[in-house]
Amino acid sequence: MAYLTSAQRFDVVSVGDVASDLFIRLADDSVTERVDERGRWLEIPFGAKVPFDRGPTVSAGGSAANAAVAMARLGLRVSLAAFLAHDDVGFRLLGALHAEGVDTRLVHLDDPAHTNRDFVLSFRGERTIFVSREEFDYHWPHLRPSEVPAWLYVTSLGRGARHYEDQIADWLGENPSVKLALQPGTFQIEAGAARLARLYARAEALVCSRSDAAAIGGAPAGEPAALLETLLALGPATVVVVDEVGGAVASDGTTRFEVPAFPDSSAPLDRTGATDAFAATLCSALVAGASLAEALRRSPLNYMSVSHELGSQAGLLKARALDEQLAEATPGYAVTTW
Repeated sequence: MAYLTSAQRFDVVSVGDVASDLFIRLADDSVTERVDERGRWLEIPFGAKVPFDRGPTVSAGGSAANAAVAMARLGLRVSLAAFLAHDDVGFRLLGALHAEGVDTRLVHLDDPAHTNRDFVLSFRGERTIFVSREEFDYHWPHLRPSEVPAWLYVTSLGRGARHYEDQIADWLGENPSVKLALQPGTFQIEAGAARLARLYARAEALVCSRSDAAAIGGAPAGEPAALLETLLALGPATVVVVDEVGGAVASDGTTRFEVPAFPDSSAPLDRTGATDAFAATLCSALVAGASLAEALRRSPLNYMSVSHELGSQAGLLKARALDEQLAEATPGYAVTTW
């Protein structure tokens, strides 16, 4: 594998919780969708037997694993820092990562916790996830000089990982050459921006969905310029806000960029993991030395590809396939400034 960076062993270390994901595809007539002023809701008859099609099980799921697999397929030397239990689910997860070429020497096996399992309800292209996070003995590993990566990719962690996040921030302070890509997860956003202030300020790239950007910075989700400005105020060098169809707006503090969703005539099957695919593809391009504009142009393609497969990783593209499909894009598909 080509060495994309000067790091001795890893271009990127992906950090976050991992889980085995079981997908459950709901039939269109099995539940009801309702929209009100508080959002969109799935209504399931109480006490009923609801039919479903059992989908794939992603042995190594969760944002950190999704990102690690995406970056490995795109040619980076990737390691995963995560916590598992000594159980069958954990060992299957390790096997799946090995098969994808993801290094697992920074994965810690913990007792007596169980490896995380998520249940993903897929309905009309969207997903609702039942999550439960184990209380692991989180601690940042001692990295040998050869294991210090060019980039650290930090994403979703459980509520019990606050001290762990502080340790990561401390380590980044001691290793100023390491760049940080940050894709905060549900519990990190829930804790408030002040809780992760050091990580936001340290980030080379902050990537999140539009709804998460609104929750982090407080700006209305429908005002892209305000979303970018409130996130930049937290200190990251670059911010990228991904919309619900795979396009994005971004800013490096000087120039604002916009990229549309990748042209696609068919409806998505399931968007689980699509934002992870976008963020990881963007990070891969930046790690390889691409400009922000070029990184943005590449990312919606992997978002679209993942959206056409059931499961968070089945549609992830390898570098050659991504390049070939990108070369065939219509002339109107381009990154613009505004």
